[in-house]
Amino acid sequence: MEIDKDEIVRLTEEYGGEWGINHTRRILRLASIIGEGVDYDAEAVWLAAHLHDWGAYSKWVKPGVDHAARSAELAEGFLRDRGCADPRIELIVECIRSHHSGDPNRSPEAVLLSDADGLDFLGAIGIVRDFSKSPRDLRSGFNATKKRIEQVPQLLCLEI
Repeated sequence: MEIDKDEIVRLTEEYGGEWGINHTRRILRLASIIGEGVDYDAEAVWLAAHLHDWGAYSKWVKPGVDHAARSAELAEGFLRDRGCADPRIELIVECIRSHHSGDPNRSPEAVLLSDADGLDFLGAIGIVRDFSKSPRDLRSGFNATKKRIEQVPQLLCLEI
């Protein structure tokens, strides 16, 4: 069965707002750049990119539950309800579940998604996002950015 991509885009924007859909677009652009020459399932990465943060959005978040695990759970149900094939679901769920992992022993799709996600947060938009969470507490924004700059590069797997 063919997945309705318009529905996924609409729901990603509905649940994640402008941040969610634009973050997804940036990830897909980064994945296409860093994935050049890599043999991977682009449709699986497209689907995973749109679904990877659903568990962090207010409609779906569960306190105390990691958003990657929650997003994987939501994606599995969403894709299964739409008749997606099990092997494709497994690949997409792997991508989502491990999108904050630095383990290179994953599928190329999972590595692309996590590297693109990490790179997005290292850019100017990621830094602005850190500062915007507590606009009156610049020290908090600085510390969040510093922590991200120290941690995220260690999680990147592809040589760029």
